[in-house]
Amino acid sequence: MTTGLVARGVEDVEQPARWRGRPLAETRWSLELSRLLVDPVFAGRGVPHGDGRPVVVMPGFLAGDQTLAVLAGWLRRIGYRPRACGFVANAGCSDRALDRVESRVESIARRHGRRLALVGHSRGGHYARALAARRPDLVSHAISLGADLQGMFGCSAPTLAAISGVRAILRASGRARYPECLSDACRCPFVSDFHAEFPVDSVHLTSIYSRGDGVVNWRTQLVPYADCVEVTGSHVGLVFNRASYRAIATALAVPERPPTPSSTFHRSRRAA
Repeated sequence: MTTGLVARGVEDVEQPARWRGRPLAETRWSLELSRLLVDPVFAGRGVPHGDGRPVVVMPGFLAGDQTLAVLAGWLRRIGYRPRACGFVANAGCSDRALDRVESRVESIARRHGRRLALVGHSRGGHYARALAARRPDLVSHAISLGADLQGMFGCSAPTLAAISGVRAILRASGRARYPECLSDACRCPFVSDFHAEFPVDSVHLTSIYSRGDGVVNWRTQLVPYADCVEVTGSHVGLVFNRASYRAIATALAVPERPPTPSSTFHRSRRAA
């Protein structure tokens, strides 16, 4: 496992036009879960423990909160207060979804009287990056598991096809706020916040990635303003990966960076 700021390879993110990913390799997630269950880290041994900070967990594309139940239970065991976002299937308009997450985060932060951490898998990592940029007054740590942090769509051809299908459904049903919904060309505040300058002085960002990722091109997960931590495993299995858990615990233990005066400003929420 390697950790630290990554500078090399950030600009080299091109992939074959029809990269089909590694669907068979993604079946390793069950083996990764089995290994996690017998590893000392699962019992909370050998990793720093938390101080009760709330941690909001966000699932990947087409996934629901239940996919992060194992991770949430582990976070509770090591001293954090995990909270879900209420996603049954993360397949809606990203702008609406981020507003929903923001409302949830505001409520939790107000209740606990402190900033909180975000942990997002795949598409959930996009929300973590965007919300941390929008609301550094509420977010102290943001952790991405297997998310393209450069352009959001550096993924396999089957995944892009699924995204296109969901995009068509959103447009036909009127659930898309903008015609370009679920594309990098969308003019919504979510895309703007995702591409905004990251508040590195206020929020600690960690990107956990695997070169064996069969869904998202691992090179797109490297950004110079994050601690980029490499693990070995599948994309789906990042939420069950024992090395991921060690990296998450280490990232959450990084001392909180105080919000700068400029980070107390945030955009007003849009009407649904």
